[in-house]
Amino acid sequence: MNIMLFHSTFGLRPAVRQAADRLRAAGHEVWTPDLFEGRTFETVEDGMEFNERIGKDELLKRAVLAAAPYSERGLVYAGFSLGASVAQTLALGDDKARGLLLLHGTSDIAASASVDDLPVQLHVAEPDPFETDDWLSAWYLQMGKAGADVEVYRYAGAGHLYTDPDLPDYDEEAAEATWRVALGFLETL
Repeated sequence: MNIMLFHSTFGLRPAVRQAADRLRAAGHEVWTPDLFEGRTFETVEDGMEFNERIGKDELLKRAVLAAAPYSERGLVYAGFSLGASVAQTLALGDDKARGLLLLHGTSDIAASASVDDLPVQLHVAEPDPFETDDWLSAWYLQMGKAGADVEVYRYAGAGHLYTDPDLPDYDEEAAEATWRVALGFLETL
């Protein structure tokens, strides 16, 4: 599988590279574009502030430019938190997308969004301050209405970015379960 993996609001940190290496070890080709052009952050607040300065349009432009050379291959879009939001936006706009793997995040869905049975897998903490139960319920229904085939996995007690071993949210058990299920998902695409 060809996978475009987008980083979180913390930037392109070692955990993203480690995730890409794990995916490569499973036989996938993986790209990890740096949407923050080398900047990384120690706190969510600093990363969000930087992201707001860039602006959503510029961030999406950078993501589209990163994915464009590979989209003809049929990409699986994937991302962590903010990167999951970016991945979702690109996957819903790419008729060649093979799948969507969301880790720790989702995004708004345009009312006009339409896909043809796009396989989608979401992994998220329970509870998650950025992905509330009400939000996730509405998101799930909207993704189904858009034509996606959605699976949602919740991890009780895990922190928001529980797959990043360098952050306080890290939960080894939830992270390993996530990777086991996600790798299985990718094998089905």
